[in-house]
Amino acid sequence: MKINILTLFPEFFNSFKEHSIVKRAVEREQVEINIVNIRDFAEGRHRQCDDIPFGGGAGMVMKPEPLMKAIDSVGGLVLYTSPQGKKFNQEMAVEMSSLEEITIIAGHYEGIDERVVESKVDMEVSLGDFVLTGGELPAMVISDAIIRLVPGVIKKESYENDSFFNGLLDYPHYTRPAEYEGLKVPDVLMSGHHKNIDEWRLKQSLKRTYLRRRELLKNREFTKLEKKLMEEIKREVENDI
Repeated sequence: MKINILTLFPEFFNSFKEHSIVKRAVEREQVEINIVNIRDFAEGRHRQCDDIPFGGGAGMVMKPEPLMKAIDSVGGLVLYTSPQGKKFNQEMAVEMSSLEEITIIAGHYEGIDERVVESKVDMEVSLGDFVLTGGELPAMVISDAIIRLVPGVIKKESYENDSFFNGLLDYPHYTRPAEYEGLKVPDVLMSGHHKNIDEWRLKQSLKRTYLRRRELLKNREFTKLEKKLMEEIKREVENDI
């Protein structure tokens, strides 16, 4: 898979490709990360990529000419990081991980010229209802979420139980020691009984989702076991009130 990131500040990404899972994926040539400096496509001595907005107002707007040329130099699905975009989620990450190439435009200033959005962008994407200084951080977050799902980058079982992958929040995790300062690991996890462990983990995922993100359960098609566990969870919650 190839990920192109178009940015005015390529230095933001110097360490992104040099750590952890992303670094291993690049070294194994499972993923190619291509950082494109938009200024390389600007003309004039100062390589100007922004200008004042028509109609007046605060801030600057990224010019269409260099940005369109930068987009034309690469390929794939074109994403633009924008507060007005569709909220990025795990389902989108899974879908994009199967693509051969994507391009992410890291917006800056007040945004980019709308003509670029209308003619070149396939999808505007947002991380949430807040505003950042620029699109570099969202571009890294989106790339990281996608890269770990690219086949072969990590073991499938390593992400199948992630929060949101199966529509639920993740279950609690524990490691050694079995007891620390009086705090003990649940006995079921040390029982060696895999069926009981799987059921406990499913119940904990359902319970966390019910308590913290109940809207995720709204349209879920529950299995027979999940229905049974949800009944137990609701009784437990009622008794705790």
